[in-house]
Amino acid sequence: MSFRRHAVAVILVCSLSMALSSCLARRRLIVRKGSNAAQPLLVADQAALLEAVSRQYQAVHDFSATVDMVPALGTAEKSKITEYKDVRAYILFRQPASIRIIGLYPVVRNKAFDMTSDGARFELYIPSRDAFIKGNNEIVQRSENKIENLRPQHFVDALLVHPVDGAADRVVLENQTDEAGAFYIVHVVHEDHGALRLDRTIWFSRVNLEISRQMLFDAAGNILTDARYSEWKTYDKVAFPKHVEINRPQDEYAVVIDIVKMEINKGVTGDKFVLEQPPGTTLRVLGQPPAAPAGQTPASSTKGKTKPE
Repeated sequence: MSFRRHAVAVILVCSLSMALSSCLARRRLIVRKGSNAAQPLLVADQAALLEAVSRQYQAVHDFSATVDMVPALGTAEKSKITEYKDVRAYILFRQPASIRIIGLYPVVRNKAFDMTSDGARFELYIPSRDAFIKGNNEIVQRSENKIENLRPQHFVDALLVHPVDGAADRVVLENQTDEAGAFYIVHVVHEDHGALRLDRTIWFSRVNLEISRQMLFDAAGNILTDARYSEWKTYDKVAFPKHVEINRPQDEYAVVIDIVKMEINKGVTGDKFVLEQPPGTTLRVLGQPPAAPAGQTPASSTKGKTKPE
């Protein structure tokens, strides 16, 4: 009797298993962005990913790019974002940190802004306001006029992912693979006087091991820059993302960049990064009161009535 009951139980379990397999179970294919269901995910270790960052950075000595740009003012946190379509821009870069960006208005293509930086200091010319602004790259006090919070160095930090400093930084590797995406995330932790803080994260897609995102943080853990990369192309034998999205939430601006034309390592001379103050413009040195327009004395000036920084 015991044997018969055992046999019946086995038959019931097998029947139930067959029923679940054929009737209640459903196979669901996971298709992540940029891949197909049959594509296997790639595998890499921490050393290989850090080497890829260093190799990519070292491959770019200079570049000259024509881009379409969509600047946006405001933040998602404040639920209000204003986008400006069809801005054409030119970006020049030379190692280690020289950059110049010239933006043109839509349709008429008049100059909207012109800014340059050597990595430590910057100059920003805004023709519509006859304003010429200069100062340190670091923002001490943010301006209510969002365009004045632009810093060329923000673009350098976003467009080129710097290698990790093995002497000053610690690295932790995370494998974040789920239904929504598959990424290796390199967490770069900086040690400062015995305290640890998250400095940045570098994301690699496991579909192709390309850099897909970089996030930079301040000392309090707030996001300074959130940059996303896609459509990697080869320009002059060097890989570079064709589509870049840069978000600066604390400065309340963002910009989407699509490369139209790109020349890498063709040589960009030093004079390309020199930006002179145009005559008749008001000079503002951040941290100091406004100066008189170029070519005028303070007594004769009626411009530059803005508050000191």
